[in-house]
Amino acid sequence: MSVSFCGLELAHPIVNGSGTFDAIAARRAFGEELVRAFPFAAYVSKTITLEPRAGNPPPRLWEASAGLINSIGLPNKGLDGYLEEDLPRLAELCAAAAAALGGCVPLITNVMGASAEEIGRLLDGCEPHEEIAALELNVSCPNVSTGLDIGADPQQLEQVVRAVRPRTRKPLIVKLTPNTADVALCARAAEAGGADAVSLINTLRAAALAPRRALAQARPWLGAGSGGLSGPAIRVVALAQVAAVAESVEIPVVGMGGVRSGADARDLIDVGATLVAVGTESFSDPAAGGRIARELAREPGS
Repeated sequence: MSVSFCGLELAHPIVNGSGTFDAIAARRAFGEELVRAFPFAAYVSKTITLEPRAGNPPPRLWEASAGLINSIGLPNKGLDGYLEEDLPRLAELCAAAAAALGGCVPLITNVMGASAEEIGRLLDGCEPHEEIAALELNVSCPNVSTGLDIGADPQQLEQVVRAVRPRTRKPLIVKLTPNTADVALCARAAEAGGADAVSLINTLRAAALAPRRALAQARPWLGAGSGGLSGPAIRVVALAQVAAVAESVEIPVVGMGGVRSGADARDLIDVGATLVAVGTESFSDPAAGGRIARELAREPGS
């Protein structure tokens, strides 16, 4: 089950989707049991921006049929807060989990900026920290218009990746948006710009209306008006887009979207993914990543 990814040696192919598993909060809740049974082969941080963000106004979640719409809005402490407060805790957790597992649990930091210069400053800030094994560039969050614009335009995406690539020696993963006319074209643009890997899919744009019985007239339920759909409802979309991207690029692909079982993960690997990320399933089962890794090990072909 071990796998090599961008020079990182991982115990198995299962990682977390950025923003879907708060490892610091999980350690407060589960203590050393989280260390002994860490569910992921690598840990991906939630998105970090240059300045602190409060996130979107509530309500932030809506349970859809076979899925979840979120409008969280990327709340975070900003780059300085992340480096000073969260990074030491995450690095210590990853090191402890690696020791317990007898291997390596790399930390991947996810970053997002509204321009190449902002992204470059984020990479500059992360570059000196050896605790950060790789960087994931979020150009796909549907709750932040600047990220979507960069990720949906192949020409702009290639220009941005090419501009920031020299700012770090760490592996650079570009997280693609599914909300574009041709995701494979965007993947090729990221590769041409210098990306070491791509990851997909992020959430699909979605909206929900407040229950009519509660209001005189219909209005959006989510505080920001709309959000992103995740969960089992998007699994078949993820399968199609991961397959299209894997056929189009030579760099590794991290596949995600509605993964609930080892069989789901096997499907993404069969169409070309090197790693598989688990997201929404961790909300209802914090140990889902480990369970899925064990199930994957029993799948034919694993």
